[in-house]
Amino acid sequence: MTKFKLCAILESMKKIEKITKDMIIDDVIALDENLGDVFMGFGMHCIFCHFGLEETVEEAANVHEVDVDFLVKKLNEVYEQDMKNK
Repeated sequence: MTKFKLCAILESMKKIEKITKDMIIDDVIALDENLGDVFMGFGMHCIFCHFGLEETVEEAANVHEVDVDFLVKKLNEVYEQDMKNK
């Protein structure tokens, strides 16, 4: 992959307005590194596991018995606040 293509992919990711439960955890954290703290707050240490990073938010929530809708709500609250502050 060329450096130009990688930059284009990263830029397109930053234009995501809402986090959804079907997004890959690694992609969510790439949007905003502070979102890792949200996962940690729910006891989801997926951000430290290479398998977990490839799971969707919903898959990881199910494994950890976390209400996925509440998790996504909290992820979006932090993401929206951080986007306002940038």
